[in-house]
Amino acid sequence: MAKKTVKDVELKGKRVLMRADFNVPLDDGTITDNSRIVAALPTIEYILGQAPKALILMSHVGRPKSADDTQFSTKPIADELSKLLNTDVIHVNGVVGDDVQQAVENAPAGSVLLLENTRYEAGDTKNDAALSEKFAALGDLYVNDAFGTAHRANASTEGVAQAIKAKGGAAVAGFLIGKELDALGAAVENPDHPYIAIMGGAKISDKIQLIDNVLEKADKVLIGGGMANTFLAAQGHPMGKSLVEEAAIPEAKRLMKQFGDRLVLPVDVAIADEFSADAKGDLRKVHNIPHDKMALDIGPGTMELFEEILEDAALVIWNGPMGVFEFENFSHGTFGIAHILADAVENGATVIIGGGDSAAAVREAGLTDQMSHVSTGGGASLELLEGKTLPGIAALDDK
Repeated sequence: MAKKTVKDVELKGKRVLMRADFNVPLDDGTITDNSRIVAALPTIEYILGQAPKALILMSHVGRPKSADDTQFSTKPIADELSKLLNTDVIHVNGVVGDDVQQAVENAPAGSVLLLENTRYEAGDTKNDAALSEKFAALGDLYVNDAFGTAHRANASTEGVAQAIKAKGGAAVAGFLIGKELDALGAAVENPDHPYIAIMGGAKISDKIQLIDNVLEKADKVLIGGGMANTFLAAQGHPMGKSLVEEAAIPEAKRLMKQFGDRLVLPVDVAIADEFSADAKGDLRKVHNIPHDKMALDIGPGTMELFEEILEDAALVIWNGPMGVFEFENFSHGTFGIAHILADAVENGATVIIGGGDSAAAVREAGLTDQMSHVSTGGGASLELLEGKTLPGIAALDDK
């Protein structure tokens, strides 16, 4: 998984084409969270420090149907970058084509340009070869620092890397992808022990391959969230109105039979009579859930059990919330785990948060900086931990 980075190539005097992940939330043209832009700054600033001819940035934003969806324009991102870099970032009103090529060629030495939303071109998500070549024509070399899209073979990720290499250019990783590969790669290839994984979220079916792959390496896998309901149902517990994936019960039984006590399930849950932020929580042992109630969070007994197991951990991976943490009454399990993991880092453990809802929960708890690594890509981190090849990374030059 060792890939060349921007530090392994000559950048001086080169046109550097960089794919970033600027898929930020926009509210009527206003950026409401610039963290993804900030995360790309170390790579951008390093490239600019190497005196390139120009740095051409590209990213997708949202899911526009066409270029007419102007609410997904990258113009506000160019404005935000100008402030953060304290330099004028040229916003190019297009993705590819003669006008874009002209803008790149006419830009003053050392310029930073940001193309329009790559998804304005329908061929991006289809990994269209012709579009990939048009992207490649804009740069002498390619840098991918968009980990959040690395699991998708798009023209602006996998296709352009191949096209750049076909014309003799380098295709390398930025610092953000480098950090992700170092953190997640260690968990996949050579994890420290005791290695504890925490799995949550709604469905087993979404994460069967992940659970299988992690159980092959981890000493314990702690299960919470909606997926725990299906495991508990597979054990024969009546789950009332709880979310249970009936079709996944055979898989849950297989996993429990195959991995035995390495799979740790809740011993108590917080229940309610409806899925609502206003619902009042009550606690029950897992064998005592009333027929008209549903499990929406893990209980304090489960927290105590999980904390005891996590005490001696050398490595922890967390993917998926422990309950419906969007509802305050059922957020205790998720936020409680976040605080336990912050303490684990303080005690010397490496704690990796696998993006998505887990990263959102840690951020909401104000604990992001206290974790060893918080992944910027939910889907990408999930697939990497599953042992899958990420096309956007596989296309980059090996060290």
